[in-house]
Amino acid sequence: MPTIRPISDLRNHFAEIAKEVQGSKEPVFLTKNGVGSMVVMSMDAYEERLYESQVYDQLLEAEVQAAGAAQRLSHAEVMAAARARLKRAEEDQGA
Repeated sequence: MPTIRPISDLRNHFAEIAKEVQGSKEPVFLTKNGVGSMVVMSMDAYEERLYESQVYDQLLEAEVQAAGAAQRLSHAEVMAAARARLKRAEEDQGA
């Protein structure tokens, strides 16, 4: 269940709200005149959600690319190609 508080609590009970978002890693929704105004969350929770969103976007992009590709590779083929690329890169750096 989300925590919903009036925006005036941000001024009057800042320490309490800060402790709540740090402890629970859940956002607190603030309202102004009964209407949603802003969300307060800890930096850790924000970064976790941002990371998850970026991963989701990358997976979605990969699915779109895969749908447009005619060739499918097995896991073993992908790993062999990756190892070969790494080996070439190491050889290029050593030369």
